[in-house]
Amino acid sequence: MKQIEAKHTAILDAALGLFSRAGLHGTTVEQIAEDAGVSKTNLFYYFASKEEIYVAVLSRLLDEWLAPLRAIEPDADPVVAIGEYIRRKILFSRTQPAASRLFCLEIVQGAPLLKRELETSLKQLVDAKAAMIRGWTAAGKLAPVDPHHLIFAIWATTQHYADFAGQIDALLGTGLDDEAFANAAAENVSRIILEGIRFRPIP
Repeated sequence: MKQIEAKHTAILDAALGLFSRAGLHGTTVEQIAEDAGVSKTNLFYYFASKEEIYVAVLSRLLDEWLAPLRAIEPDADPVVAIGEYIRRKILFSRTQPAASRLFCLEIVQGAPLLKRELETSLKQLVDAKAAMIRGWTAAGKLAPVDPHHLIFAIWATTQHYADFAGQIDALLGTGLDDEAFANAAAENVSRIILEGIRFRPIP
């Protein structure tokens, strides 16, 4: 079982690297098998097609990508919880830039193979967290803000550092590989967003 799981993981890891650079159509099964260290025949023991590998890679990515959002609980301090969420999203962009770029590529293309999952499990999670944010606002813990736009803003700013890494490097000569830059990115994005949603009593 451990060997089976190890090969399964190796195939997905190899496919992620290839898909994030060349996309679904620019990647071959032979390339995936070679990078995973398995034969093409062995690869088809685990997956029936290249498209099935692609969906499995994206599904695993989506699960990992959404873990920090799932972790936010209604009884948490909203400013602290959202600040931690931003920090974890920056960390994900730093440690898994290929995953972030692949997800971006799929969405830009209209999410042809992931649309159903987006419309079901992702929507359910985001709607639940949006209701939680509305509850915080109603309780006077956050400034009035549309929760969906808040979530979108966090995604856009934190994922930018992975999806547009080449642009950042061209402009600043650095990126998330530099720990100091990564910490500064998390601090500044947190400050910009949290100061916008922090509750301020009307004098």
